[in-house]
Amino acid sequence: MNRAVYSALWLAALPFVLGRLWWLGMREPGYRRHWGERLGFYGRRDSGWHAIWVHAVSVGETRAAEPLVTALMQAYPDSRIVLTHMTPTGRATGQALYAKHGARLVQSYLPYDLEFLVRRFLRFYAPRICILMETEVWPNLVAACAKQEVPVALVNARLSERSLRRGQRFGRLMTGAARGIALVAAQTGADAQRVRLLGAPRVEVTGSIKFDVAVPQAALDTGAWLRARFNGRPVLLCASTREGEEALILDAYQGMASRPEGMLLAIVPRHPQRFDEVAALVASKGLSLVRRSQLGEDALVDADVVLGDSMGEMFAYYEACDVAYIGGSLLPLGGQNLIEACALARPVIVGPHTFNFEQATEEAIAAGGAARVQDADGMVEQGVRLLQDRGARATMGQRAAGFARAHGGATLRTLELLRPLIH
Repeated sequence: MNRAVYSALWLAALPFVLGRLWWLGMREPGYRRHWGERLGFYGRRDSGWHAIWVHAVSVGETRAAEPLVTALMQAYPDSRIVLTHMTPTGRATGQALYAKHGARLVQSYLPYDLEFLVRRFLRFYAPRICILMETEVWPNLVAACAKQEVPVALVNARLSERSLRRGQRFGRLMTGAARGIALVAAQTGADAQRVRLLGAPRVEVTGSIKFDVAVPQAALDTGAWLRARFNGRPVLLCASTREGEEALILDAYQGMASRPEGMLLAIVPRHPQRFDEVAALVASKGLSLVRRSQLGEDALVDADVVLGDSMGEMFAYYEACDVAYIGGSLLPLGGQNLIEACALARPVIVGPHTFNFEQATEEAIAAGGAARVQDADGMVEQGVRLLQDRGARATMGQRAAGFARAHGGATLRTLELLRPLIH
């Protein structure tokens, strides 16, 4: 496929894309807000500042970008960061994480990938550089930036074998976009090699910026508050669970012959539009439930399951738990980021499917900070064993924290590579 055909398909699909946006807004009202930005329409822009553009598609990328955004603000005090997203959950996470920066951080949705829409964005903000986080490569965005002489960098880049094969199926479309990227800062050597196969001219290995994320004191305080609400109960946290996993976990939990006295199962779905669905699922299993959003200031949790139905509190949930399972890995969904749990010295359990974070997961397992299981029964059994063995739990947590500390420094390496491109 070439870019002309791609653009024609995008243009034809646009009415349906907007219709789907309105439909998604029935479940998540954030999708119906700021429509104009998705089409390249903005309000007034005050003068006197330069823009550094960082694109973080959703929650994970927005959180991962925090060390780099902070470093860029320190290195370029005359600039503001324009942070773009594709999802309302990403935007809400950005609002929570970056409120401390005030007017120096500006949020917007990324325009849909039609060149004339991207040009509107570029004319309005006139960014010094476009920095894409992790896996987001849009052919018309790259082309529009090239015409406006805005360098494009892909940082904290990761590319699985599956994503590589998908990219190669698009032929000239993706290889042309890859060749238009001035710099790729890859998380691992394997990621770098796969990106090179797509045709990127300059690829460097910097490590993962996620290892440099600082744990906010407010999150630790919230975690301590949650821990007090749990009243000393042993807690198995299932973090960032995806559709289909919760049923498997609940069945395994109910099927256990014996559990630690007072054991609490905490489930935090990755997508907020699924909070009600998971609550109904728990009730259908005959288990009692309390929602995080309904916890009173001094209430104690006496339910079987606590549902994490809040945004931007994952660090707090890790702080409040004893053992953490990282979701998206029991089913072939690629898994989620385990670094935050490791940084808080929590023993980590993952399922068989971790291709989105393969090297970090394998290294955490090799360091003794994480364990892999093959199914939900194995996950709950491993979690219970750790809950019952304080010594093993402490040792595994210490090894997880050591693994996280050993891999820091990617932010500074990335910043040094970006400096020559920012003009």
